[in-house]
Amino acid sequence: MTVSTQDRSALIPLLQQVQVEMGYVPKEAIDEISVALRVSTSEIFGVLTFYSQFRLNPTGKHMVKICSGTACHVRGAPLIIDAVEDELGLTDGEETTEDGEFTVEKVACFGACSLAPVIIIDEETKGNITPDQARRMVRKIIKAIAKESAAGKNGGEATNE
Repeated sequence: MTVSTQDRSALIPLLQQVQVEMGYVPKEAIDEISVALRVSTSEIFGVLTFYSQFRLNPTGKHMVKICSGTACHVRGAPLIIDAVEDELGLTDGEETTEDGEFTVEKVACFGACSLAPVIIIDEETKGNITPDQARRMVRKIIKAIAKESAAGKNGGEATNE
């Protein structure tokens, strides 16, 4: 990425561009933007941590977004979050699995309160979800990943092991 402007108003659009291109905003991009715009890295980190749209770490191949808004919270979102994190082996504070397959993101509101609680996995939205249903959704993807991996190891043919 090459930055050729010194206009501070370009900060957020540049960060958004990096986010779109890379899936997150790496330290190298922050340093380059800092120099180009003459904005301290601490100011940039302030923007990055203020707006939840920005990520400082790479995301997993599969995004699991769980609404934690009021309606979803009251109807069991914390239990769904716990179930998904448990299924993926994530502990408090972890968002992305060690293998880089999954990232769990708590979203303030999807605007689908009548469907509460709501989960979105890889653009598939499910409402009125239970913790067990959320676990099954995650397991289905894990099984598909394992099947793809086995097929790749066997020259493109899956086995029934």
